[in-house]
Amino acid sequence: MVRKAALVCLPLRLLSVSAVLLSLYGCGGLSSTGLRSGKIQHIVIIVQENRTPDNLFHGLPNADIANSGANSEGQTVALQPFSLVIKWDMVHSHASFVQMYDNGTMDGADKESILTNCTEDPSTCPLPNAPFHYVNPSEVAPYFQMAEQYTFADRMFQTNEGPSFPAHQFIISGTSAPTATSNLFIAENALPADQTGCIAPPTELVSLIGPSGQESGKMYPCTEHPAITDELDQKGVSWRYYTPSASFLWTAPNAIQHMCGPNAAPPNATACVGAEWVNHVVIYSPQNPAPILTDISSNQLPAVSWVIPSGQNSDHAGENEGTGPSWVASIVNAIGASSNWANTAILITWDDWGGWYDHVPPPKVINDGTSWGSGYVYGFRVPLIVVSPYARAGYVSHVNHDFGSLLNFIEQTFGLPSLGYADAQTADDLSDCFNFTQKPLQFQTIAAPLTAEHFLNDRRPPTGPDND
Repeated sequence: MVRKAALVCLPLRLLSVSAVLLSLYGCGGLSSTGLRSGKIQHIVIIVQENRTPDNLFHGLPNADIANSGANSEGQTVALQPFSLVIKWDMVHSHASFVQMYDNGTMDGADKESILTNCTEDPSTCPLPNAPFHYVNPSEVAPYFQMAEQYTFADRMFQTNEGPSFPAHQFIISGTSAPTATSNLFIAENALPADQTGCIAPPTELVSLIGPSGQESGKMYPCTEHPAITDELDQKGVSWRYYTPSASFLWTAPNAIQHMCGPNAAPPNATACVGAEWVNHVVIYSPQNPAPILTDISSNQLPAVSWVIPSGQNSDHAGENEGTGPSWVASIVNAIGASSNWANTAILITWDDWGGWYDHVPPPKVINDGTSWGSGYVYGFRVPLIVVSPYARAGYVSHVNHDFGSLLNFIEQTFGLPSLGYADAQTADDLSDCFNFTQKPLQFQTIAAPLTAEHFLNDRRPPTGPDND
């Protein structure tokens, strides 16, 4: 279940939302932005795939990382090392969340379903206690270097209780609601995963979830509600969305109708052709396989960027090539070596938990004992690394953050009004991750197996996400 689309301090356009939903939220105070004024002029949000802190940052100093977990039989299971590159994956739907969360006991990970063709290919067989594994730190050393040198947040939660499609919607707009005033939300992925949004086939449907916390009903996967990009446009703040494909479920703008500008009325559209799309969404191509790197080198980095990996360069289990840490490092290194370093904040996060064990129960957001039963909770923890000359050096943030915090940070930095969605509910603005009075940190190159040249010269067609 995802959080409600509006609250008592919402914009006037949302005042028609039901009183029941309005009563569930209050407006938290926002921290002062005076100290950051002018010091941050570029924000780069890099969204990796499907990991938890326990799975990806085993042994990170000062962070809350478990060495073992509990299963549904009350047994303690030691977390075991394995490779970032595997040929199997786990289901991480909303139902999987409910199962693993188990009313806050966090003991249902052993019930996760495994996605594999193991009977046909033994090399794809999962390890015993599959969710209870952590990635060998040596394979993700660039992540560790960034986390230890700058700020790592060990209380970053995905806002939705489910997989990638709604997660990416929250990361760009703070909601996955069908409309601006709906009390329903997209809860699951649309299939096929590489052909979705407002240009999906007419027969494609995606599950919805309502105030009861139960999935109920389906819709064509094309929404129409505000996004933070609307606020950026109105303020004249430049932005781009870098993605490997127009139709992937990781490409959030394709599922918001006014951002896509479909070439026919959905569900009969086949392409996004609107001005928002053409002017701001950058698709990877064999001629320009890493446009974010090209823009950085040509001093064309926009004020706000969302950067999405291809399947090869993601950390998604079952399909990645182990190049994700180098891919992220190449972007960070390019910015660090450029004149943009002095005024940039790079926010590196992961879109969902991917089915991997994590020991920290998501905090409850509301608990009125009536329409929401036991109360709404965040999704599971995902990692967050904050890289900036003003990031707190060697700092681990234990403050609760969520995807709305990314949007709130953008709003506070550029003086934008609130969307009134996840950005204005319980989300903070990442203030504790920064110290704008400190002497700016000197950039140190992140060591990685592959450099930017690898990605700039990789002419292969980018792979898309799996079906989860």
